[in-house]
Amino acid sequence: MAKNFSKIARELVRGVEKAAEMAYAPYSRIRVGAVLYAGPDRIYRGMNIESASYSLTVCAERVALHNALSQGEKNFRLMVLYSPQHDFIVPCGACLQVLSEWSPEIVIATMNRCKEFKFYPLPTLLPRPFLIPAGRR
Repeated sequence: MAKNFSKIARELVRGVEKAAEMAYAPYSRIRVGAVLYAGPDRIYRGMNIESASYSLTVCAERVALHNALSQGEKNFRLMVLYSPQHDFIVPCGACLQVLSEWSPEIVIATMNRCKEFKFYPLPTLLPRPFLIPAGRR
């Protein structure tokens, strides 16, 4: 699986670095960039945006996802994450839950400062997401 996505992830390096540069993180000082890949020419960026009221902070992963959804995209294959402050940063539980609802088979690629990657199918990071029983949606 990693071989299938490693070339794509390498092509998204500049975009995820730029997203992290654009992050607004005056409180945690941890900038995070995310790039959501849906296909060639269907790439959506996100960055964390913090608020003094911490519960209103939005993670980079959800910003990228909401950016894609707002443009009508619903088919996601790969998300690349990067933080210059933390090597191989992974999504928080809230982001994993939201991603599992839209793309349960997505692969998360996390990058360190040396531009090396680790790849995680979403179910390895969140094996039992919260699901609404069929017929109640």
